[in-house]
Amino acid sequence: MKVELRNLTKIFPSRNKKSSEEVVAVNDFTFTVPDGKLIGLLGPSGCGKSTTLYMISGLQKPTSGQIFFGDDDVTELSPENRGIGLVFQNYALYPHMTVKQNILFPLQNLKGADRMSKEAMIERAYYVASLVQIDELMERKPSELSGGQQQRVAIARALVKMPKVLLLDEPLSNLDARLRLQTREEIRRIQKETGITTIFVTHDQEEAMSISDMIVVMKLGVVQQIGHPQEVYNNPTNLFVAKFLGTPPINVLSGEVRGEKLYISDDAVLDVPGVDDRSVFVGIRPEGFIVDENGALKCELSNIEVMGRDVSIVSKHPASLNPIIRSIINADQSVSGTSTVRYSLKSNKVFLFDTDTEERIYFGDQAKNEEN
Repeated sequence: MKVELRNLTKIFPSRNKKSSEEVVAVNDFTFTVPDGKLIGLLGPSGCGKSTTLYMISGLQKPTSGQIFFGDDDVTELSPENRGIGLVFQNYALYPHMTVKQNILFPLQNLKGADRMSKEAMIERAYYVASLVQIDELMERKPSELSGGQQQRVAIARALVKMPKVLLLDEPLSNLDARLRLQTREEIRRIQKETGITTIFVTHDQEEAMSISDMIVVMKLGVVQQIGHPQEVYNNPTNLFVAKFLGTPPINVLSGEVRGEKLYISDDAVLDVPGVDDRSVFVGIRPEGFIVDENGALKCELSNIEVMGRDVSIVSKHPASLNPIIRSIINADQSVSGTSTVRYSLKSNKVFLFDTDTEERIYFGDQAKNEEN
C-alpha cells in the first residue's frame, strides 16, 4: 500500500499561559512512501517524527494537509478503519491476558463482514506467532517474557489483522544493545516476508540506516533530507544531516577557502575548485583521513585505539569544533609513536558548509554529481 503525505502540518496550541505562540510540530511534510517499502523517520527528540506517525495512524488529526493510502484520502478516517497496525514504544500488552489472547484480541473485535470464525482466528494467531518466532510462548503471560519477547508479541498483535500499513514507534528503545540488534533484523525479515508497507520511527541513526529502504531526516518539524541511507550518509544536504548520521560522528572544523584551496588554520589541505573565497565549516568523515607523513593537515596525537580490523586515532586540532578528532584507518597501516600525526584527505569524504545557513557547498566532482 502506497502512503502519500501532502503538505502535512500539525500545530499545537501554546501551553504557556503567558505566551500565545503556537508549536509547529510538523511543517509542510510532503512525501510518498512506496508500496512494500520500509521507511525510517529519523531525528532527535522533538523533531516531529512520532507526531507524523500518529497522524498517519489517525490518532492525531493534522492541522492541514492530506494523507492518502493508495488512491483513498484517509485524512478524516478513524484509526480502526484505516487498516493499520501500530506498535508502541512500551509494547502496551494486556498483562492479564496470555500471549495468545493478546494476539487474538484485535481479531475478536472485528465486526460485520470482517468477522472471522474462531478456528480462523486461532489459525491466523499461530501464523503470525510463528512469523515472529513466539509460537512456543502462546500460553505465557507478558510478565513471564523477556523484553525482546514482549516486543515480538506487540508486533504479532499488530500484524494479525494483516494491515495495509505497519507503523512502529521507537519499538527497540527499551531493549538492551544485543536485543536491539537481533530484533531490528527480525523486523526487517518480517517486513520482507509480508511485503507490508512499514514506517519506522527512531532517533537511532544506526537502526534506521541498517534496515530502511529510505530514511527521512527531520529537525524541528521540518524534513531535512530524504533518500537511501547510504546516499544520505555520502551526500548530506546540510551540516545537521552530516552531524546526525555516522558512528563515530563526523569531525567538524573551521576553515577558509582562498584561491580555490581549503585552508584549516594556515595549512592548505585540499583543492576545492568552484568555491569562492569565504569562511566555511569543514566536515570530515572519520574514514576520510589518510595517515601520510607528508600530509598537509597536522594534528596533535592523543591516543591510538586498536579495534581489531580498524584503528581509531584520537587527535586534536585548534580549528576543530569537536573536543577531539577521530579518524578510522585500516589496522594494516602503521602510525608512528610521535606526538603529532599528519593526514591527507579523501575529497569525497570532505564536505563544506556555509557558516551562516549551514547549507552544503559543493566543489569539484561533488558539484558535477549534484548537477546530474
